[in-house]
Amino acid sequence: MQDSFLTIGQPAEGLYKEKGSKFIGLAFPVKTEDEVKERLEETRKTYYDARHHCYAYILGHEGTQFRANDDGEPNHSAGDPILGQIRSKELTNTLVIVVRYFGGTKLGVSGLINAYKTAAALALDNTSIEEKLITQTIKLQFPYEEMNEAMKLVNDFEMQITRQEFEMECSLEAELIVSKVEEFENKVILLQNLSHAIQYKIP
Repeated sequence: MQDSFLTIGQPAEGLYKEKGSKFIGLAFPVKTEDEVKERLEETRKTYYDARHHCYAYILGHEGTQFRANDDGEPNHSAGDPILGQIRSKELTNTLVIVVRYFGGTKLGVSGLINAYKTAAALALDNTSIEEKLITQTIKLQFPYEEMNEAMKLVNDFEMQITRQEFEMECSLEAELIVSKVEEFENKVILLQNLSHAIQYKIP
């Protein structure tokens, strides 16, 4: 099972010029289609006088959600080359928009493919690539006297606590690396056989 994925750390841009046309590549980290729409709207407002706003994105841990858009350029001459650059770096949760200002000279399909590909590559080269862990939220509930056992579980499985409440009845939420979920469940079942004090659930 895949434990992590690659994405970009921050927005970046790159500029490519060809025969008077300007191609501005803009790369953004995104997690949802709503974020993609927001970034597109912002870009269209900022570069309102550009002729084309072509883009591609890949979303999801496994990169199964993706789209390429030529925005009026010849079919497959813009969106696909942009998508190809995101894929070549094995990225996901990434949006790249290439804004074109027409310079008066037609570039032909091969010229367009090269221009959009290059502008996208330049934008991606100007940002950092980060590895993100894929995690599952786990909720633990236990009486106060089982605190040590519960915290030992958290430490043994290198879980990141996101919320905790320690009273007579304690609870916490933590992020667990997905490949360790089955091992974690087996460990808790063993503990429950010894004592029913520690309960867990996956939301």
